[in-house]
Amino acid sequence: MKKLISILIIFTFSFSYSQTKTIRLVSDSFNSFKSGEWLRFRVHYGFFNASEIEIELEKKKLDSLTVFHAKGYGRSTGLLRFFFKVEDYYESYFRESNGLPVWFIRDIYEGGYTKNLEMFFNHDSNTVKLNDKKNNRILNFDIKLNAQDLISAFYYLRNFYKTENIEINEEISINMFFDEENYLFKLRFLGYDILNTKFGKVECMKFRPYVQSGRVFKEQESVTLWISNDKNKIPIKMKADLKIGSIECDLENFKNLNHPFNILTY
Repeated sequence: MKKLISILIIFTFSFSYSQTKTIRLVSDSFNSFKSGEWLRFRVHYGFFNASEIEIELEKKKLDSLTVFHAKGYGRSTGLLRFFFKVEDYYESYFRESNGLPVWFIRDIYEGGYTKNLEMFFNHDSNTVKLNDKKNNRILNFDIKLNAQDLISAFYYLRNFYKTENIEINEEISINMFFDEENYLFKLRFLGYDILNTKFGKVECMKFRPYVQSGRVFKEQESVTLWISNDKNKIPIKMKADLKIGSIECDLENFKNLNHPFNILTY
């Protein structure tokens, strides 16, 4: 249960270790979002609300470095909160210039399970220093080139991968570091869908993140993700097929997008 809640609460998924060939569609622009952007998501299991997620973005100075500061907050709601209380806080400071993380914070409470970590990234030496505050220990790890944290990856994927002329079944991937391990996060483009949302009809790009099958997911291709097909590239919906039933995450509200949110009128 802890693993499932953690995955859903930050709108990030389990990762594949596969090293198959991927196509990187790297962009040199940086305008899919702006300071002040705020998103809220609702996670539900059938008719039952399970949790809510908020993530907000602010541009600031970290010493002399211009960074974006992203703050994510997730909490269980409804009956789930009564049986399994979740309060998760995530923060990421990543460079405005290239989207690479500098400082990552994870402070979580999940049904009595707690973690309080800080990670400091050094991309010149491809290392990260991990401060485990709960267990009073400092650890150092090697990381892959341009490794992302869980939150910075959300913005990096929106901004630095072109989707113009993307072809069905093309794959994109990024290196990530999480829980003292390096991961390769991959997702495959499936095509375009028009979703009926609370905001109206939204044209979306449909992706399939690769996840680890096992105790939580039915199989490696159990998660589907829909992203707005506009310059904002914000998540609209996620659906995950679990061992028992399925769970969905929908965009509930938003503020201060950098570009108009395209609602189809036909």
